[in-house]
Amino acid sequence: MEAAHTREPWNKGKLVGQKPPLKPKDIWAIRIYLQNLHQIRDLAMFNLAIDSKLRGCDLVNLRVRDITHGNQIMARAMIVQRKTQRPVQFELTEPTRTAIAAWIDKGNLKPEQYLFPSRQASSPHVSTRQYARIVHQWVAAIGLDSTVYGTHTMRRTKATLIYKRTKNLRAVQLLLGHTKLESTVRYLGIEVDDALEISEQTEI
Repeated sequence: MEAAHTREPWNKGKLVGQKPPLKPKDIWAIRIYLQNLHQIRDLAMFNLAIDSKLRGCDLVNLRVRDITHGNQIMARAMIVQRKTQRPVQFELTEPTRTAIAAWIDKGNLKPEQYLFPSRQASSPHVSTRQYARIVHQWVAAIGLDSTVYGTHTMRRTKATLIYKRTKNLRAVQLLLGHTKLESTVRYLGIEVDDALEISEQTEI
C-alpha cells in the first residue's frame, strides 16, 4: 500500500515556531507560586527575565556588578549582547530590585560574581540549558503546557505587552536590541490584522 511508504513529517506532534509570551495573569501566577515556596533565586531570575527582555545567554551571564552600583540595585542597566555585540539597556522595576536584593543577600554574592551561580561544578553560572529547564518548571507549575513555552517566552512577554499598549515598534526594537525593525516585526509576530486594526483606529 502507498500509505506504508509515506514518511511522517519531522515535526509531527511537535510544536514549532515562536514561543508565545506569557499573559499578565500567568506572570502573577508564577510570581505567587515562587513567593509561596520561598524560591528567592527563582523569583529574582523570573522578575529580571521579564523586565530585562534579555536572551537566555545574556541573562545567565549577568554579574552582580552589571546591575548594582555600590549596595544599590540600579533602576536601569546596560549590557553588551553576546549575539550582536551591541549594547542594550533595560529597566529593573521596584519588585525586581527587591527580589534581586533578597537573592544577593541570601547568596552573599560579591560584585564580581555571577548573579546566578551554578550549583554544578562544571559551570560557573546557570547554563542556558538549565535556565530552559527552570522556565519549563515555572510554566508547568501553574498548569500551562511546558512544551509550548520556553526561554524566548520570557524575552517576548514584556515586549509584546508594550507593543500591544503603545503600538510603538521603534521603542520595542530598542528594548530588544534588534538592529533591524523587520526583526522586531517578525519577533512580535505582527500580522496584517494588527496593521489593519491600527489603521482602522486612525481617523483623518
